[in-house]
Amino acid sequence: MGARERGLVEALHTWGAATLRDLPWRRTRDPWAVLVSEAMLQQTQVARVVDRFGPFLARFPTPAAMAAAPLADVLEAWAGLGYYRRARDLHRSATVIVAEHAGRVPDTLAALRALPGVGPYTARAVLVHALEQDHAVVDTNVARVLARAVQGEAMTAAVTQRLADTLVPPGRAWLHNQTLLDLGATVCTARTPRCGACPLRSRCRWRRAGGGDRAGASAPPDPARRTAGTSRPQAAFAGSDRQGRGRLLAALRTADAGLAVDELDRVTGWDDADRSRRVADGLVADGLARWSRGRLRTPR
Repeated sequence: MGARERGLVEALHTWGAATLRDLPWRRTRDPWAVLVSEAMLQQTQVARVVDRFGPFLARFPTPAAMAAAPLADVLEAWAGLGYYRRARDLHRSATVIVAEHAGRVPDTLAALRALPGVGPYTARAVLVHALEQDHAVVDTNVARVLARAVQGEAMTAAVTQRLADTLVPPGRAWLHNQTLLDLGATVCTARTPRCGACPLRSRCRWRRAGGGDRAGASAPPDPARRTAGTSRPQAAFAGSDRQGRGRLLAALRTADAGLAVDELDRVTGWDDADRSRRVADGLVADGLARWSRGRLRTPR
């Protein structure tokens, strides 16, 4: 790490120590609690997760508690967070943790990556946020900060991860990563970065080249827009298959007898029986529902 990077990191940490958001999962170093929070935070706004994290964890405080519960109970507790595959994968991970790791969340990157639904970001997040190991976690927000402030140009995912790894000061990975996450989420935002409030503004390569809040007609393009992992747009939810899946799962929670095939259209809100059946079959394929006696039902 060169002098410029060391100065940038010190400025970042000074800012983070004073402004870091007080989030419930930041008050624990329990690997299971951190894994639960990371599953919840995938593609879900922080404000929604804040309210749900505590009650969900109280219901499933350990991997053993979740592994012993039916998937239907986990899905019920997850209701409203969307992307129900995350709840299914968390349930599967709990089962693996109990069966193969004596009920303890593993503490190596390889073992975490082997858990269902745990990708490179989530694995590193558990190692950093729970165990304070010296790794870098890179999500959309972090990649955006690194592309703009540090690199000043677009990067591939591999280059971004390597750059992030080089910036982690030994023994300070927790503060370093949490601060980068907050900076990207609250200041160095995608559409309207608040450069005046940024602790890296005097060192930011994009801003010094005329970007950010200094942007004019000849401003350089935003490097974050072409950096892997920072610019993929979210598909519209209204009218999507995701919306139909959510409606079917919500209906199943209160339909003791399940849903007949001819009820699917009414529940999804579509006038398309083939599409409704396809989405229902997708839930079954994902382990989120089952067909029994011609009716769609909750999983066992």
